[in-house]
Amino acid sequence: MKIIKNVMNDVSFNKNTWKWHIQDPASQRLTWNKSPKSVLVIKKIRDASLLQPFKALCAYLMEENNMIVYVEKKVLEDPAIVNDENFGTVKKKFCTFREDYDDISNQIDFIICLGGDGTLLYASSLFQGSVPPVMAFHLGSLGFLTPFNFENFQSQVTQVIEGNAAIVLRSRLKVKVVKEFREKKTTLQNGIEENGVLPAGLEKESNRLMMHYQVLNEVVIDRGPSSYLSNVDVYLDGHLITTVQGDGESCRPREPPHHGCRAVLIADLRHVSFPASGVIVSTPTGSTAYAAAAGASMIHPNVPAIMITPICPHSLSFRPIVVPAGVELKITLSPEARNTAWVSFDGRRRQEICHGDSISITTSCYPLPSICFRDPVSDWFESLAECLHWNVRKKQNHFTEEEEEF
Repeated sequence: MKIIKNVMNDVSFNKNTWKWHIQDPASQRLTWNKSPKSVLVIKKIRDASLLQPFKALCAYLMEENNMIVYVEKKVLEDPAIVNDENFGTVKKKFCTFREDYDDISNQIDFIICLGGDGTLLYASSLFQGSVPPVMAFHLGSLGFLTPFNFENFQSQVTQVIEGNAAIVLRSRLKVKVVKEFREKKTTLQNGIEENGVLPAGLEKESNRLMMHYQVLNEVVIDRGPSSYLSNVDVYLDGHLITTVQGDGESCRPREPPHHGCRAVLIADLRHVSFPASGVIVSTPTGSTAYAAAAGASMIHPNVPAIMITPICPHSLSFRPIVVPAGVELKITLSPEARNTAWVSFDGRRRQEICHGDSISITTSCYPLPSICFRDPVSDWFESLAECLHWNVRKKQNHFTEEEEEF
């Protein structure tokens, strides 16, 4: 698989003015080095409405295109599939895998998702390295990230197999969580075995445990079940811009003073303290998810950026900020924090963060190639209008001739 990016690097010098030709997002196209042979089909579990589309798609891929189809083992354990005798011949041809046990990252040419946005997030979580192109069908509730309708799936899948499709590279976050072992037995959530066997993505070093994640939407740090405000420190490379304090203390701006707390694009930070219910660190793709609900701006997925959005900040002047992609963030509990915090990654693998633990976040070098229905710009604005009803209002009537006279 190869993604062709027609980067126009033609730079001309005319009348003492540089003219830069910026790449058009619509120029990103999907092509294949060789015809794809294997496909991973991800289906929303325990959804009876998806059984028929799932069966029709798999039969089409196997019988019409002679493709190898991978599915998660628990998908075939659905009683409706187990008891379907007509589906038996197709069912025997499946290749199956188990999450956190089987590595299929080098065996998949592209992915097809059936469901809502959660299926795309789940597909992302299965690939901690390079991700195959993803084609997502809107068979869930919201569908902001699933641009394809299933009615004409045969022709649409054929176009993808032939390489006739636009693509958008959705940046992901590379996250490392470092936890300290303590005298009291620490409960480590989500897949850490009591016998000391560590799943993929976890490392053990001296008295610390390191966990690695690839995140498509956002990393959320919140106060969990505690009634106290969460108080976390966020470190970035560079100079101290501002420190946000709660309980009546002011926001103290540093140089340049006119930036204050209203800076929306920050190139360098060193330390920011967040007395709030929590903080969201999101990709441009995640800017239309939890971050949008918390008051952040919506950013097109082609924009290279990381968003930092406070959740209910205990400050009237704190605003969401946007930092360049590639900076490294480090989040820890503030020394004066009264309680621990909790972190989740795309809504999964939720775990507690204590004093001495840290979360490091930067832009991943492994984006998720999302196949477009039309092109990256058209699909994004259509999703804003259809799913979020962006700027939808009743139009104002024009003046009549009599009203214009007045």
